[in-house]
Amino acid sequence: MATTTTSKDPLMAAVADDHQEMYEYYDQYVKNAGRPDAQQRWANQLFWEIARHAVGEEIVVYPLMEKHLGSKGLELANQDREDHQFVKEHLYKLEGMSTGTPDYDQLLKTVMDHLHEHNDSEEQKDLPLLFEKIGAEGAASAAASFKRTKAFAPTRPHPSAPNKPPFETFVGLMTAPIDKLRDAFAQFPTTEEKKAAAKD
Repeated sequence: MATTTTSKDPLMAAVADDHQEMYEYYDQYVKNAGRPDAQQRWANQLFWEIARHAVGEEIVVYPLMEKHLGSKGLELANQDREDHQFVKEHLYKLEGMSTGTPDYDQLLKTVMDHLHEHNDSEEQKDLPLLFEKIGAEGAASAAASFKRTKAFAPTRPHPSAPNKPPFETFVGLMTAPIDKLRDAFAQFPTTEEKKAAAKD
C-alpha cells in the first residue's frame, strides 16, 4: 500500500506495519535454515506477533467493519475471521513440531502464503472501505485502540477461543497472563540477531 495512503490512515499504517513485521520474521526464519535454535527463536517471534495482531483486529477492527459497512462489512469480517482461524489452527499444530524439518517448513509456508492473501485483502479492500466511513479521526482512534489491545492480547494461538467480542475480550484477559508466563521461558531473537536482521 502506498505511503500516502498509510500516512492519511493511521489504522491502515498500524495494521500494515504489523503485516510487514510478520514477513520480516518469516524471512529471518528462512535465512537461518540449518540453525534450528535460531529458527525456533524467529518462529516464536513470528507466532507472538501473529497472535497479538489477530486478537487486535478481532476486537477492534472487525466490529468497526460490521458497524460501518453494513452487510458487506459483516461478510468481510466473517471471511477475515475464517482466515484467522485457519492460521491459528495451523500455528497450534506447529507448536508441537520441530523447527527446521521439511514438514514444519512446508506447513509454515502454507500459513504465510495464506496470510499474504489475507493481509493484501485487508490493505487493498477492507481498510480503505472502512476509512471512507470513519475518516482520519475515526481511524486514529481505532489505531490507538488496536495498539492498546495488542498490549494485553494473548501471545500464542488459541484456535478454540471465541473470536468475537465480548467473549473474546474476556478470554484474552484470562489467557494473556498464562501466555506471558510461557513466553518468559521461550526464546526469542537476541538484540544482536534483530540488529543484524535490520541490516539485511
